Amino acid sequence: MELPAPFRQTIIDLYAEDGARWLEQLPDLLRRCAQRWSLTLFPPFADLSYNYVAPARRADGTDVVLKVGVPNPELRTELEALQFYDGRGCVRLLDADWDLGALLLERLTPGAMLVTRDDEEATTIAAGVMQDLWRPLPQEHPFPTVEKWGQGLHRLRRHFDGGDGPFPLRLVERAERYFSELLASSDPPVLLHGDLHHYNILAAERRPWLALDPKGVAGEPAYEPGALLRNPLPQIARVPQLDRVMQRRVAQLGDLLTLDRRRILRWALAQAVLSAWWSFEDSGRGWEPHLAVARALAQAEQRL
Repeated sequence: MELPAPFRQTIIDLYAEDGARWLEQLPDLLRRCAQRWSLTLFPPFADLSYNYVAPARRADGTDVVLKVGVPNPELRTELEALQFYDGRGCVRLLDADWDLGALLLERLTPGAMLVTRDDEEATTIAAGVMQDLWRPLPQEHPFPTVEKWGQGLHRLRRHFDGGDGPFPLRLVERAERYFSELLASSDPPVLLHGDLHHYNILAAERRPWLALDPKGVAGEPAYEPGALLRNPLPQIARVPQLDRVMQRRVAQLGDLLTLDRRRILRWALAQAVLSAWWSFEDSGRGWEPHLAVARALAQAEQRL
């Protein structure tokens, strides 16, 4: 079975020997999924990242999407988030088999990504999707919290023996301070998508735009725009006058979502540093664009 080399490398980087075994077993997993749901499978979508994702057709002619991944806590949380959303603002989960690490999903058509739209229009659309997604959470729920995600910054410090490694010290300290201050003053948590950006919002039929690939995290609404602000990656880092773009986006989102602009910006800056660390932690590469966004947000904050 021919798989893109970057996809294979990502799986091995993340899961080591477990990932290598999963790659060997993938053809059999796909056959079992096809049998379980009476699927005709088609070649996978381009640019596979962390999971195998492919269009498929059921015996009754319904077009669907099959997503198969290495069973792990993040995939489990995605499954639970899809069940919680039940198609509201998000792709609908049709069925799942955790033993196979497989999700059977609604096929979104026409399926154009938000990245195809003008930046100002894309920001408006994304804000609308955010408002469709946010739901109050029960006291007991299975989702990680924003606070737990922020512990990645502690791992950064431990990894570099209290230092900052290749990450600018001022940005790391600023991210740590913002996480602490914002967590202490947060609004009641809702279920957030957690990774809502230009590649995870698609044109659809039952709603003009729907999200896919939710991470599922409990936090205040002002946390959500962070992923949008640091995307589309990696080209966002090459945008001229990026600080001005960030300033305009933050203002636009603050107005559309009736949220405090400074709070949106500070969460986004802290997340950009955290995301840089996650990239370093996962593979040792790809963290530079996140830091470019963090620097731009730091410059933009001076003008708020």
